[in-house]
Amino acid sequence: MDTEVALEVEDLRENFQQIDKNGDGYIDLKELRDALSACGFKIPGYKVREMENEFKKFNKVPGKLTFEEFCKLCGDLKSSEIGNTFKLAVTKRENLQHLGGTSEASNEGTTHSVRVEEQLAFSDWINSNLRNDADLKNLLPIDAEGTNLYEKITDGILLCKVINHSCPDTIDERAINKKNLTLYTKLENLTLALSSAQAIGCNVINIDAHNLSKGTPHLVLGLLWQIIRIGLFNQITLEHCPGLTSLLSEEEKIEDLMKLSPEGILLRWVNYHLERAGTDKRVNNFQADIVDSEAYTYLLKQIAPIDSGVDTMALHEKDYLARAEMMLQQAEKLRCRSFVTPQDVVNGVYKLNLAFVANLFNNYPGLEQTSTAFDGETIEETREERTYRNWINSMGVSPHVNWLYSDLADALIIFQLYDVIKPGKVDWNKVHSKFSNPRKKFIEKLENCNYAVDIGKEIKFSLVGIGGQDINEGNVTLTLALIWQLMRAYTLSVLSRLAETGNPIVEREIVTWVNEKLASAGKTSSIRSFQDSSISDGKVVIDLIDAIKPGAINYELVRPGADDEEKLANAKYAISMARKAGARVYALPEDIAEVKPKMVMTVFACLMSLDYIPKDSGMNSESNSQ
Repeated sequence: MDTEVALEVEDLRENFQQIDKNGDGYIDLKELRDALSACGFKIPGYKVREMENEFKKFNKVPGKLTFEEFCKLCGDLKSSEIGNTFKLAVTKRENLQHLGGTSEASNEGTTHSVRVEEQLAFSDWINSNLRNDADLKNLLPIDAEGTNLYEKITDGILLCKVINHSCPDTIDERAINKKNLTLYTKLENLTLALSSAQAIGCNVINIDAHNLSKGTPHLVLGLLWQIIRIGLFNQITLEHCPGLTSLLSEEEKIEDLMKLSPEGILLRWVNYHLERAGTDKRVNNFQADIVDSEAYTYLLKQIAPIDSGVDTMALHEKDYLARAEMMLQQAEKLRCRSFVTPQDVVNGVYKLNLAFVANLFNNYPGLEQTSTAFDGETIEETREERTYRNWINSMGVSPHVNWLYSDLADALIIFQLYDVIKPGKVDWNKVHSKFSNPRKKFIEKLENCNYAVDIGKEIKFSLVGIGGQDINEGNVTLTLALIWQLMRAYTLSVLSRLAETGNPIVEREIVTWVNEKLASAGKTSSIRSFQDSSISDGKVVIDLIDAIKPGAINYELVRPGADDEEKLANAKYAISMARKAGARVYALPEDIAEVKPKMVMTVFACLMSLDYIPKDSGMNSESNSQ
């Protein structure tokens, strides 16, 4: 044995002995991940769990690992193809990697932070949730450290699949380029993914397909977090979980619960179960308050089915890291170990702990609907409301809009939208941006809403009968009327800038353009207005896309449109193909199939905008116009 090998064995023995705290010469299989991590092997949870299951079949002592077995495992890992990608143990400071910006100019003077724990967590989540997808067999699994995550998303297929996992049926699979990929068809996939991500509420401003094709790490992680977060939070609603009414206090109404952010609801949910568990422990955040794993241990025991075998033995462990591992072993019994490692819990990594708790809620809410009555039709978010909310969030507003009426009640979001549509129109000196005095809070919010309505009237919005109080109180009909006019104004303002006519574009000009474009391409379809019933089969939209991007449509995939099912199938294909071409379409397939005039107008306006984008400006140039 040469000196180098001897030193390596001694290092392994030292690390092994640190894990083997009782000195019996074995480590428990449940401690395998910590032992490998101590030796510099950063392996995702799913892979370690596979190793544990394999060892259970063959190891000498059931549930335990000898030093010799551990040495052999480390040697195999080091010599394997996967092992070559591992780095030696990273310090806490190294968990934050600094990488250059997205352009040559920004690379010179700007750095972006990429957290390794997010890279690991998102890679592990993708491996666990998408590994059985036949279209991804050549892409997954992502390597143990997640370092080739950025390479894996460059053809756009994986990103499209992640979006559909979080928001099913967002992307029509027929629109994804899957075979014989070229640089161009990969960029098409990435464009489809970006446009679709924006449609579900992600902020993708100043990101284009070329950024993602380079695998720019901070952009990839930022986009993945938004998509995964949306998928996790989609279930935290009264529509999906009526039992949320259990979280109301005696003095509260359902409207009070709906004013809370998903994070706020999750905190209340955790504390609800902690109270039922009989502990005085409470959490106010998913950072400092969870690092001791105490709340998580009680929570898991409380929500777990009786026959799950989940226990609270972790509470007897004093070392926080060891306790976190024991707690996560209980989460594994519920198949809910995703997103966090013991280190992430002890370090209080906010995003990952938030995702961990959201995943627990989605799988084991442990809530029974109370006798509190509510009208499901008024509580459930309508398709129109969801479309508007996604559009607003995609504009990069802050804070994130979770419920239209409560989140717009102070008008601060509305002012941000005005600033995008008509830069400089808002006099921010007239806006109450903070509400420090509780006694003046109501009056200041109402003054904001009155000012928002005044601005709307100045820019010729139709706001007859709409006052600031209607926005402040969340009047559904009148609030939606204002939001629609904001969305319409935005859509037409983008179109006007691209057309460079100097004059506002109006709806009848869009209809004229549609018919002229179709005729010039030799298409026989046409429309009389946005209410035209012929729009319902989706064919006119499909023809228009093919007129703008000749050869883009595979007409073998277009159905006759003889019934509602075929019409909806065509509409789904049309929406995805429009997004694939680079049109930032927010409308849903149902809007086309049911011929909803407002949304239909936005589809044609977005396609008209696409036609005005210079052909040499690159894909997704529309994002830069925002």
